[in-house]
Formats: sequence, C-alpha cells, structure tokens
Amino acid sequence: MSDRLKALSVHLITATGAVLAMFAMLAAVDGKWSLMFLWLVVALIVDGIDGPLARKFDTAKNWPTYDGVLMDLIVDYLTYVFIPAFALFNYGLLSGWTGWFAIIAICYGSVIYFSDTRMKTKDKSFAGFPACWNMVVLVLFAIEPSQTVTLAVVVLLTVAMFTNLKFIHPTRTKRWRNVSLPMSVAWVVFAGWAAWVDFAEGSIAHWGLIVTSLYLVFAGIAQQIIPETIRRLR
Repeated sequence: MSDRLKALSVHLITATGAVLAMFAMLAAVDGKWSLMFLWLVVALIVDGIDGPLARKFDTAKNWPTYDGVLMDLIVDYLTYVFIPAFALFNYGLLSGWTGWFAIIAICYGSVIYFSDTRMKTKDKSFAGFPACWNMVVLVLFAIEPSQTVTLAVVVLLTVAMFTNLKFIHPTRTKRWRNVSLPMSVAWVVFAGWAAWVDFAEGSIAHWGLIVTSLYLVFAGIAQQIIPETIRRLR
C-alpha cells in the first residue's frame, strides 16, 4: 500500500468516530447508559490510535485534502463533550438548576477550549484541563457521588480548562510516559469493565477507575512542581 493510501486510511479511521458518536447518542436517548459508555470507550480507543498513525504516515503531507486535526476536533467534541454532557443531565446526577448550569458550563467552556491555539504545551501536554468529560462523567456514573461533589467537580474542571495547569497527553508527553501510557490503558480497561457490568456496586473496576483517574489528573501538575532533572551535588 502506498503512503498516500495509508494516510487516507488514517483519515477514514478518524472519521469512524462520528459513527461511534451516533451509536452512543442513540443509546443515550434510549437511556442505555452502559451501552453508551461502551461506544464512547471504543471511540476513545480509536482516538488513541489515530494520532500516532497520522504522525507515522504523515497525513498532512501524504493526503492533505482532508484536515485530520479538524476532523479529530469535530469527533472529539461529540464524544468528549456533547454526549457526556447530555448523559450527565438526563441521568440525573445533577438536578434542577445545577444540571442546567453543568451542561451550559461544559458545552460552552469546552468549545472555547477546543478552539484555543494555546491548547498544547511545549512538551505536547495540554495547557488546562483538556475537556475529557467522557472520562469524568463515566467515573461519576461509576461512583455516584453527592450532587454537591458532582457540581464541584464540574466547576473545578471547567475553571481548570482556562488555567496554566498542565495535563499530560498519554502518548505524546515523553516525561513519565512509561507510567502514563500503562495507566491510560488501565483506565480504558477499567472503564470498559465498569460499563460492561452496568456499573455494579463493589466492582474492582470502580477502584481502578479512581486510582488511574487521579494519576491522569494530577501527573501533569506534579510534573510542573517536580523538577525534571535533579543535579547531583558536587
């Protein structure tokens, strides 16, 4: 297969995310939340592999007709933001004005964040919380905290999108990647497991989600605090 066809294939893989988003939305409309999250997990896996493939086969050079970055952002907004916000609202994790506030904050804040040209840092991490609401809402479904805690999480992470706090990119942030990548894979496994058992209470997947999520949230911030190299005393 030529490099051009390989590049085109990567674009087509990215585009499948739109179909997966529709499958997830249809499940959400029917109130089949576990099925919705399973589709979103599949979409997350596709999103995790298409970037490295795009760089490997240099899609911008070998098939520039399609803008892979733009395509990825469109799909990501659906799967990372729009559908999870809908689920958060319709499932009832937040009721009354808090639910309306949450979906407005998530959808409005995220579309601004997605269009920010300063989204990435020099080390390919994210500047500010990268609007991964699909991951956040899945964890909220699994542990079902109080409405106060849920609202606090939404508010804090929305504000965090517009800060200089660093959040790692599992595959592109080189520092600690030997830990970050396995943690990310583990998160996907636990997420799929939790959704597969319909978020049954007492599932080991719940604790796995909590541990891996805490790492993914705070690893980048820790990197900002901890010096990358510690010089030896001479």
